[in-house]
Amino acid sequence: MEATEWFIVFLVPHLYLTVFLVSAIDATGVPFPGRIILVLAGAFANTRLEVALAIVAGTLGLVIGDHVLYLAGARGGASLLALYCRLTLGSDLCVENTLKYFRRFGPAAILLGRYSTGVRLFAAILSGSGHIAYHRFLLYDMVGSLIYTALWMILGHVFSAQVETLLDWLGRQRALFSIVPVAIVAIVGYRLWRRRRHGRAQAVRFGGPYGPE
Repeated sequence: MEATEWFIVFLVPHLYLTVFLVSAIDATGVPFPGRIILVLAGAFANTRLEVALAIVAGTLGLVIGDHVLYLAGARGGASLLALYCRLTLGSDLCVENTLKYFRRFGPAAILLGRYSTGVRLFAAILSGSGHIAYHRFLLYDMVGSLIYTALWMILGHVFSAQVETLLDWLGRQRALFSIVPVAIVAIVGYRLWRRRRHGRAQAVRFGGPYGPE
C-alpha cells in the first residue's frame, strides 16, 4: 500500500477523534502544532459533511481544554498559575499582552486573542483567575473555538490538492512522521527565545477593570 493510501485509510475512520484530541491538547498551551494537523485533517476530509462534523469535534475539544484552564485559574491559586507558566514556556511579554487584550476588549479578548499565539496561551486561565463570569467565558470561547477550528479545517479542505502535492514532494510517509516533531521543536525553540528575551511568565491575577491585582 502506498503511503498516500495508508494515510487516507488511517485518517478517515479516526478523523473526528483525531481532530478532537488534537484540539484539546492544543488548548492546554503545551508546545503542539495543532493548526498544522487541523489543516492536514481538513485536506483529507472527503466531503463537506465530514469537514463540518470535524469542525464540531475540534470546537468541542478546544472548549473542553479551555474550560480545564478556566477552572484551574478560578480555583488553583498562584502556585498553579506559576506551574502553568513553567509548563507552557510562556514569556512575561505573553502575559502582558494578554492583560492588554483584556483591558482593551474585555471578555471579547477570549475570542480575539485566539489568533495571537501568546494571548491564546493565557486567555483561558487568566479568565478564570480574573473572575470573568462563566456564561461570558462560555459564549466567547465557543464562538472563538468554532471560528478558529473552521478556519484551519476549511483552509486545508480548499487547498487539499496543494497539501497532497506538498506531502508527496516531501516523501509522503516521512513527512507525516516528521512534520509534528519538527514543528514541536520549532515551537519550543521560539518560546524559549521569547522567554529569554522578555523574561519568564509570572503568575498574576487580574481584577476589575481587568487590571492586575
